[in-house]
Amino acid sequence: MIKEIIVKNTISQKTFYIWNLQYLQMTEREPSTYYGNIYKIPIGDFYKFAVSVDCVIFGYEHGKLEVLLIQRGAEPFKGQWAVPGDLVYPYENIDNAAKRVLAELTGLNDMYMDQAKAFGEVDRHPVGRVVTIGYFSLIKKALHDAKASSWAENLEWHDVNNVPKLAFDHNSILNAALERLRIRVRRQPVGFNLLPEKFTLLELQGLYESLLGERFDKPNFRKKVLDMKLLDSLDELQKNVRHRPAKLFKFNESRYAQLKEEGFDFAI
Repeated sequence: MIKEIIVKNTISQKTFYIWNLQYLQMTEREPSTYYGNIYKIPIGDFYKFAVSVDCVIFGYEHGKLEVLLIQRGAEPFKGQWAVPGDLVYPYENIDNAAKRVLAELTGLNDMYMDQAKAFGEVDRHPVGRVVTIGYFSLIKKALHDAKASSWAENLEWHDVNNVPKLAFDHNSILNAALERLRIRVRRQPVGFNLLPEKFTLLELQGLYESLLGERFDKPNFRKKVLDMKLLDSLDELQKNVRHRPAKLFKFNESRYAQLKEEGFDFAI
């Protein structure tokens, strides 16, 4: 039986989807026969809408938080800027779909990724009912070369404080992702995913000020982050700068994991 196959987890999601369709066809049973008349609409109508994923990609450079947008090369909203996103295949895992869509539209992969919020307004998509799951990703811009592909006609980085009117409800998705990111960076050191591997304390402070939209007292901020003992002080200084070169630091991810197990509370 299908239930036994799920429990044993011996087949792929795609194979299970196909087998389930075949099972319904062989038994000639309508979906409504499983539930009876307990809903106000035919049970089959619940299965007539799509699911999509939309991925907000954040980057940080020159003291500014930026978001990567694509220019749509397909209807609806052809030619308009949007967050990278697309439909989820019926047999596809949501998280895997988000990774696939990013790779197909931007060529990006191997990034920090987290869910932000689900969006289910009935009229959010002009073609039909589509519920979308909003994600956000953080990348080190210098290590990733984003390129428009598939039906994405173009892509550009935009300052999060100067974003144009986007397709669908993507401005709301962007705002929700930004809010989620601001909550997350106060409690977890995810902000380091936006910095180069080696950075100065001033660059770290600038990142948090840009993310949170507030100013920090320089001595207090430095004392707070150094007291966490999450940074390795390197025997290196900045290069090719006009001012006095500052000392470089590196985030120690393994130390954070160890401290977290011991009950360490990261807080900015």
